[in-house]
Amino acid sequence: MPPLPRVLLFTRTAGFRHDSIPAGIAALGELAAGQGLELTATEDPGAFTEAGLDGTTAVVFLSTTGEVLTDQGRQALERFLSAGGGFLGIHSAAGTEYDWPFYGELLGSRFHSHPAAQPAAVTVEDRNHPATAHLPEQWDWTDEWYDFRSPPRSAEGVRVLATVDESRYQGGRMGTDHPLVWCREPEGKGRSFYTALGHFDEAYSDPAFRAHLLGALLWVCRLKD
Repeated sequence: MPPLPRVLLFTRTAGFRHDSIPAGIAALGELAAGQGLELTATEDPGAFTEAGLDGTTAVVFLSTTGEVLTDQGRQALERFLSAGGGFLGIHSAAGTEYDWPFYGELLGSRFHSHPAAQPAAVTVEDRNHPATAHLPEQWDWTDEWYDFRSPPRSAEGVRVLATVDESRYQGGRMGTDHPLVWCREPEGKGRSFYTALGHFDEAYSDPAFRAHLLGALLWVCRLKD
C-alpha cells in the first residue's frame, strides 16, 4: 500500500494569536483523516528542514503571524515549493514573514489591515474550483474582512475565486475589487492557495467553510483539480 499523502500544519505566531487556532487544528485534522491524509500539527520552526519536509505533500499555515521561520526553514520551504510541494494559507497567514520576499510572491499579496468583524456578502466569482464549487454566488458570512497591501489580482498567475462586496459592510479600503480567496499554480512549481476567511472558532464547525478548506487542501495536494 502506498504511503498516505502527508500534510504539515504550522500554527506558530510571533504577533497576534487567534483564539480559533485550536478549532482550526481540530477541523483540519478531521478533514484530512476523512480523506486518508496524514496531518501533523506543529509550532516548531525546526520542522522546516529538507529532511523534515521529505515525503510531505503540502504545508498549511493556519493563522500564523509575524516572522515564524528561521533562515534555514525559509530555504527548506522555498526548495519544497519550487520542487512542486503545495501550500495553503488560512486567514492571518497573509500577515506572516513580511521580511521574506519569496513568501509575498507565494501568496500574491500581504495583509494590511481590517475593520471590526461584521457580516458581509462573499461573491463567489469562480465556482470551477473544489474550494468554491459548493458555495452560492452570494455567500453571507461574518469575518474580519482583510485589506491587502497590493491588489491580489495584479500578482502574476493569481486566479481570484471570491471577493467581498464593500458596499455590504463598513470600513473596507480596497474599493470595487476586493479579493478574499485566490490560488496560484506557477509553471513547474507547487500549487498555492489562500483564503482570508477563518477568524472565528465557529467557522471551523460550519459545513460550508469546512468544505471550502477541504477543497483547498485537496487541490494543493493535487488530489482534485
